Amino acid sequence: MTHEEYFAALAEPRRGELRALHALIRESAPDLAPTMEFGLPGYGRYHYRYASGREGDAATVSLAGRKNHISLYVSCLAGDRYLPELFADRLTGASVGKSCVRFKHLSDVDIGVLGELLRAAAETPPAGAV
Repeated sequence: MTHEEYFAALAEPRRGELRALHALIRESAPDLAPTMEFGLPGYGRYHYRYASGREGDAATVSLAGRKNHISLYVSCLAGDRYLPELFADRLTGASVGKSCVRFKHLSDVDIGVLGELLRAAAETPPAGAV
């Protein structure tokens, strides 16, 4: 499946919002090449290996168009904290977990702050990357 096939399978307005978020990611982090990982549109493929010995491939940034919200996953660590945690206070209108930013509509969040988060992701190593 490609990014476009993933987006095309979504109903509006989610389809348009994810396409706009895709464009923001491509503009803000052009060095993170598009990929599909775990059935989700991703950007910046990397290989990880955990101390447990588990390893695999994942995307630095991923998108998911859920029924009730959009999820933006950012797997990068700055020190001992995931990047979304560092931007949480500036992402009003979103629910921010360790590595996930969730919002109902793209218009609910500050696009400028999302762009900053994405630029930081392009410059920060993902968790567990080898």
